[in-house]
Amino acid sequence: MIQTKIEKTTYAGWRDCYRVSNGLIQFTATALVGPRIISLSFEGQKNLFHVYPDTAGQCEGDGWKIYGGHRLWHSPEEKVRTYETDNRSIEVEEIADGLFLRQPVEPRSGIQKMIEITMPPSRAQVHVVHRLKDHGVWPIEMAGWALSVMEQGGFAVVPLPTRYHPDYLLPNRSLTLWPYTDLRDERLLLGKDFVLMRQLEGRNPCKLGILSDEEWAAYYLKPCLFVKRFSFAVERRYPDFDSSVEAYTNGDMLELETLSPLQVIPPGSELVHEERWELYDNVDLDFTEESVRAVVLPLVR
Repeated sequence: MIQTKIEKTTYAGWRDCYRVSNGLIQFTATALVGPRIISLSFEGQKNLFHVYPDTAGQCEGDGWKIYGGHRLWHSPEEKVRTYETDNRSIEVEEIADGLFLRQPVEPRSGIQKMIEITMPPSRAQVHVVHRLKDHGVWPIEMAGWALSVMEQGGFAVVPLPTRYHPDYLLPNRSLTLWPYTDLRDERLLLGKDFVLMRQLEGRNPCKLGILSDEEWAAYYLKPCLFVKRFSFAVERRYPDFDSSVEAYTNGDMLELETLSPLQVIPPGSELVHEERWELYDNVDLDFTEESVRAVVLPLVR
């Protein structure tokens, strides 16, 4: 069995990067900004995360920059607090089978972002533990918000809730819409059991939120399927009119996002939001519910 290997490298113009591989898949994190997982792929294949060419390799400077890759935010979104810059160097600690990424405390919010990311040897799986610690002097209500900026040309799959009242009397599904979202958008497929969102170049933003209890969401970029697994908390309050999964797309990329329930975090305490990633290769999937049922469901179940 090939053991997990960690090595220093450069990536997309960033020096001081850490590449972690297990002989089957690999991910890369940079120490110069973040915390960010800037790439994820099968060995020798293309990055499933989108990296913005105009900010690749940059660090320091003013203003928040998306960069790309996978990042950690705290929800609900707020213009000042959410967009605190992450352009400074972070602490990277090598741990068993992975990395622990630790950002300096954000000066405005008093929150510290941390990501622990590990992978078992010779398996196409990654365990991502997101931590938000309150270093302030008062409690903060927030939710963990994990955002993966996916590469162009694929589509997201979000399952609709399956639990229902036995007599079908009560609603069990909600769809959160942002002001710029148009339900007539050809990038959307609002189905019986799934919502699909396609990324197309040259298009305006579109975003949906769903209270999904199925505990997974996926992004297909031929021939690879990226699956996020997370825990759903029944009867807990979620941000954005109760959204546990959100999908956002524009002309550059698609973001596949999961959220934790809202929690009040006392000073000195931390919120934990976990994801488990799975990668599948040589997958043949169409932009239809029928294809998702036939191809994706056997993999996730």
